[in-house]
Amino acid sequence: MLMKVSANSHQTPSVRHYVPGGCENGGGIGRLVGYITHTARQAGATHFVTDTRGSHWSPAMSPLRLLGAVLTMAKDRIAAPARIHHIHVAGRGSTSRKLILTEAARWLGCSHMLHLHDYDYAGDFAARSPRQQSLIRRMFQNADCVVALGERDRVTLTTLLGVEHDRVVIVHNCVPDPGVRKPPVGETPLIVFLGRLSERKGVPELLQAFSHPAMKDLRWRAVLAGDGPVEDYRHQAIAMGLSDRVEMPGWLSADKAQALCAGADILVLPSHAEGLAMAVIEGLSHGLAVVTTRVGAHEEVISDGKTGVFVPVGDKDALAAALAKLVTDPEIRTELSAKGRAHYLTHFSMQAYMRSMGKLYENIPTQPQARVSAS
Repeated sequence: MLMKVSANSHQTPSVRHYVPGGCENGGGIGRLVGYITHTARQAGATHFVTDTRGSHWSPAMSPLRLLGAVLTMAKDRIAAPARIHHIHVAGRGSTSRKLILTEAARWLGCSHMLHLHDYDYAGDFAARSPRQQSLIRRMFQNADCVVALGERDRVTLTTLLGVEHDRVVIVHNCVPDPGVRKPPVGETPLIVFLGRLSERKGVPELLQAFSHPAMKDLRWRAVLAGDGPVEDYRHQAIAMGLSDRVEMPGWLSADKAQALCAGADILVLPSHAEGLAMAVIEGLSHGLAVVTTRVGAHEEVISDGKTGVFVPVGDKDALAAALAKLVTDPEIRTELSAKGRAHYLTHFSMQAYMRSMGKLYENIPTQPQARVSAS
């Protein structure tokens, strides 16, 4: 049996993030890590990012990326033994890669924490073999700390995966403050969607809601920004007669996404499953009227009718009705905008987020860790 011998350090910790796809190709996780590292560096902290997968478009490179991540961790163990390894994990292939990476961290004696980002980790876990489940439990239980996006994931970690309650911390996603919103110019409300275009994100019923009789004769336009089978959805929009009102530019960089939101009125995300969607926090930060579903940790972030609007999952009629009401009633949009923006500033600012993460880093042992045998 092996155990760690360690001591705490009160110095500002050095941190390395491990992200599938890195900041550029890591989707919402990558965007969040980009915000974290940028904010940390502005404050003088040392943060690095290591890609564990590569892009979706080059899967053959994934094993090499993972090997490179393990070698980077081994180099850190020698050159920067006090560095904290912040490992971001989701289900499916991400978990398979992190089983290898966390085993390396365990044997190298690296201080490491796991940050769970997934829309249904309990379901992913249940579909695995008993052997895999045992390895996953050990992976989470051996981490120095585990971050959950919300209460649902905390329960999964403590009950299904057996992580001790005092080592699981809920930290809601956050985004940088884009500043005070200027009222959009023009009389045609802009509806934006941010995220991967997919059934899980509710894009099929969103297109159906756009072509719904409740929306047909109203003035509005929409931009659906994200990767996925974009061309397929473009063809669907054309078939529904939406090509002159709905634009699908593909995945946008963080800067372009912010520019899009700055000129928008409504953010819609009718997801079937989420952990905590970055798009929802983006919408609140920009003072947009947010329309989403009661999935993941969204109910911990949105108060229905006050800071956003909830619609039932998969209900195109309710979605069309909610959008039509917001499109035609600028007063409701303004009220949701003001309350959503104030809620963001109070609870989801980047400064508050970094304070929470800073406390976690401070409580993780950062001194060199020797492994000694114990009977």
